[in-house]
Amino acid sequence: MKAKADKVIALCDTEEEYAQQMTEFIKKHKNLPWELHTYTCVEDMLKEERGSVGMLVVAESAYRDEIRALMPERLVVLSESGVLRWENLTYVDKYQEAEEVLKCLIGIYMEIVDVQLPRIPKSRNAKFAFIGNYSPVRRCLQTSFSLAMSQMLAREHPTLYLNFEQYAGNADLLPDMQTLDLADLLYFLNADRDKFRLRMQTMVKRRGSLDYIPPMKAGQNLLAVTGAEWLGLLQKIEELGEYEYVILDLSECMQGLFEILRLCTRVYTLTREDRMAKSKLLQYEQILALYEYEDVLEKTRQLDVSHIRRVPGELEQLTKGDLADLVRKLIREL
Repeated sequence: MKAKADKVIALCDTEEEYAQQMTEFIKKHKNLPWELHTYTCVEDMLKEERGSVGMLVVAESAYRDEIRALMPERLVVLSESGVLRWENLTYVDKYQEAEEVLKCLIGIYMEIVDVQLPRIPKSRNAKFAFIGNYSPVRRCLQTSFSLAMSQMLAREHPTLYLNFEQYAGNADLLPDMQTLDLADLLYFLNADRDKFRLRMQTMVKRRGSLDYIPPMKAGQNLLAVTGAEWLGLLQKIEELGEYEYVILDLSECMQGLFEILRLCTRVYTLTREDRMAKSKLLQYEQILALYEYEDVLEKTRQLDVSHIRRVPGELEQLTKGDLADLVRKLIREL
């Protein structure tokens, strides 16, 4: 039998400040499919819930055997000592960042409930835009440009950065072998579609105010993804309604590149003034015209970055300097 979509999650912690702060943090995420009840007294929770709890999250210091009488579908202990004191319970580190605690809870919650996403109209949100960055010219600062734009937009707008290059090139964003990445997000879209929103929330990483999904660890796997799969993923992200801007750092290592560029509101093509760069750009434009993608050319802004000599190595420093000045002017035009 399928579980109901909206369940009660009860959070119990006698440390009032922690309970209050965690509750406020969770409630900032408006699209979570549960009803949250918070308690700082175990007796109050035992009186009021009476077996209605889908998932019970209780601090280690507040745990007692009577809590099992509520018969939650999943009982989670917020570990304070690091010791697994009781068997057959799920443990989450209480003192990690609140965002990581929430991601753990979402992951556990998905195991007990079937989540159906609300129907979203197919018409595009007036505040939403895919910004595509692609150039046939190599070493033209495309990723630095994309990251600078993403971070600067994220200061005032919900923004997501996605990297589709075979070698992402920025160590700050590269996942370790245990981290879920863009390949996993595609898998969840195909295999676990009804829970995609929650799956994505557990995968999103953050640097400052910018959200990003780690790029594929094995970039050669990009070639195996069909254009239709990429479009399905991007359209699903748009439907979620979480972001105003999604910055796409694109490459020819992916199928369906031209269709993705067509999906974008704006396209930025960085280039240089040397003869080889001009030759590559001309060939790219001719291919777009040959395959009837003139609309991509019409919304493309070509940017000569030959004058930009020095680019900061640190991710957060990309919002300063000549490249950032160029990006700042472009953002004013959006």
